[in-house]
Amino acid sequence: MHIRISIARQRLFLFGPDGACIRCYPVSTGEKGAGEIRDSGCTPRGLHRIRARIGANAPTGAVFRGRRPTGEVWSPGLAAQHPGRDWILSRILWLCGCEPGRNRLGNVDSMRRYIYIHGTPDDEPMGVPRSHGCIRMRNRDIIELFELVPAGTAVEIVE
Repeated sequence: MHIRISIARQRLFLFGPDGACIRCYPVSTGEKGAGEIRDSGCTPRGLHRIRARIGANAPTGAVFRGRRPTGEVWSPGLAAQHPGRDWILSRILWLCGCEPGRNRLGNVDSMRRYIYIHGTPDDEPMGVPRSHGCIRMRNRDIIELFELVPAGTAVEIVE
């Protein structure tokens, strides 16, 4: 299995072992476009792999901070209490770059930039770049994807 994320199309494609596309999900990538530099707010390109899967069996909408569940579940009321918060919900697939100098090591390291595929509030738009560099998905979609892919799965992010 492998994943391809198209920044231009704002889509995540999951390919099975035979190379056939078995899932396609709308996503939201970096509002500032594609790029690899730390603190840029851009989505890094190139070859990655899933370094860690975080949140197995957490409830839909579970809130994560620093990759740890807070015990909260997202709601409009909770969002009103924390305006401007970058919500990381339901599941996290933490990405690690595979290309030294492009998305691994130094100031371009995707893992040290905390680049994830993660859930976001369902009222956030998909199909338009709005994230701070991560790949946002609908909660139901990230939960489904999480169940399908193991740690180590290849992820290619293309413009």
